[in-house]
Amino acid sequence: MNNKLVNPVWSSLEETHKKFSIQYDEVTFYQPTICPFGAFTNTKKTEHALNEYSKLTDSFFLVSESKTPTYDTSKIILDKKIEGVQMVLENIQEVTITEEIVPLTEKNVDEIYNLIWLVMPGYYKKRTFDMGKYFGIFKNEQLVAIAGQRMQTNDFIEVSGVVTHPDFTKRGFAKQLTQHVTKDIIEDGKHPILHTTKGNPAIKLYEKLGYQLTRDMNWWYFTKK
Repeated sequence: MNNKLVNPVWSSLEETHKKFSIQYDEVTFYQPTICPFGAFTNTKKTEHALNEYSKLTDSFFLVSESKTPTYDTSKIILDKKIEGVQMVLENIQEVTITEEIVPLTEKNVDEIYNLIWLVMPGYYKKRTFDMGKYFGIFKNEQLVAIAGQRMQTNDFIEVSGVVTHPDFTKRGFAKQLTQHVTKDIIEDGKHPILHTTKGNPAIKLYEKLGYQLTRDMNWWYFTKK
């Protein structure tokens, strides 16, 4: 599994999410309506691939542990490099569940999209919902917290989309939802992982749940000129 975790986007698009892939030689992307993420195995191939993918969407990411993609500065702008980390579950820790956590369905797609864009705008697409299961907590019939699944292979599933409405923070919702999704992944016979930005205060929460930092994972954010 470790070999797949070195390049998780690539691994996902080679296995469980192959139906969502767009291939450009040694570079692969998710369909832009699903998720604007791509990965590569050869840095010399990324320039052409980025030019081609930019015909489909205006902004997108390449994800890599340590390799630096090349790009055509006449057509593509590197907006920023987001320094992230990968975490893998080591030993699951028990959490008291006090909230009703419910599976989210197609009828919740707009609510999920709106909540994620309120808290973490910029990357989530409505059809990101198709990548895995989502669970939520409602208060007064309002979706106030969610957690879901994103990248997947035959061996691992990524916990993602962990967000809480600003009016409902500090109530333990994120902790309970992350634990719920983690257990659901284990029940599916796969290993839970997640990604976040370096220095994110949430890292301490994930460590308390049994996740351990394993490696850097950089997100190169490009926009079309």
